[in-house]
Amino acid sequence: MISEDPQFYVQGVLNGDRRVIAKTITVIESSLPAHQRLAQTIIDRLLPFAGKAIRLGITGVPGVGKSTFIESLGTMLVKMGHRVAVLAVDPSSKRSGGSVLADKTRMEKLAVEERAFIRPSPSGGTLGGVARKTRETMIVCEAAGFDVIIVETVGVGQSETAVASMVDFFLVLMIAGAGDELQGIKKGILELADAVAVNKADGDNVERAEFARKQYETALHFLTPSSPNWTPPVLTCSALEMIDIDVIWECVLKHHRIFTQTGELVANREIQAVDWMWSLVKEGLKDRFYQNPEVKKILPETIKEVENGALASTIAASRLLDLLDDKP
Repeated sequence: MISEDPQFYVQGVLNGDRRVIAKTITVIESSLPAHQRLAQTIIDRLLPFAGKAIRLGITGVPGVGKSTFIESLGTMLVKMGHRVAVLAVDPSSKRSGGSVLADKTRMEKLAVEERAFIRPSPSGGTLGGVARKTRETMIVCEAAGFDVIIVETVGVGQSETAVASMVDFFLVLMIAGAGDELQGIKKGILELADAVAVNKADGDNVERAEFARKQYETALHFLTPSSPNWTPPVLTCSALEMIDIDVIWECVLKHHRIFTQTGELVANREIQAVDWMWSLVKEGLKDRFYQNPEVKKILPETIKEVENGALASTIAASRLLDLLDDKP
């Protein structure tokens, strides 16, 4: 049963009531117009209580052991007294094709921790829609007192950019011994990285992991760091053996300290907030365009005319956009 009183959700979230937190996220993920309006009110009231968490984004190539890494890191942080929320951005999954959706059952240790909260991304949907709901879910979790938010990207293409645009620290997980390591990662993802960690550095794989670490270090050397105060390090770890997971966390904390002292943390979050606003404006305009009855009426025929060469693309675009001006 969905309550229509926004204060019910706001108070429940601030009290850390897990049942109400889950219900609030359900409202956020709903596509019903009434629920979307309700969600906007809830988010607006929770916003002053958010923003105090460390926001960590994690991505990695297939088979890198992301779920194991997140569980190991999350379990360690919970033992240290942190409250950890794990969220996913996965526009590609219809049901369980992505990671956290299926991995919630695999993260058995973390899933039962009282101080941890695991939430999969909404099934299906566009990247923009999923990313928006993940941002709003992040606000809910921060307002509920979770002080570490881990956002995992499990989609492909632009999902890494989407996650990097909503976190303070972006970690790229890699593995060794999978052919040409540098072929397995795009330059664009490396440019987003605040750190690279070569996972599965255990047993007889330690030497290969160290070789891969040097390769990535060389690759990063040719990229210009996004901040003059931070050079992305390349580390090795073993999520399965819990080796050097604490070293990676120390790296995240060091980054957070430096960026807090230099003012870059606040500046970056301000930029992210404005970028988010513009992405919502673009998404809203696109939705209104396709929902416009006049556009719906002439769009199929207009597309045919452009395809057949009977109408220039520029004239077609102007004609369609002009329809939006007809309504006040």
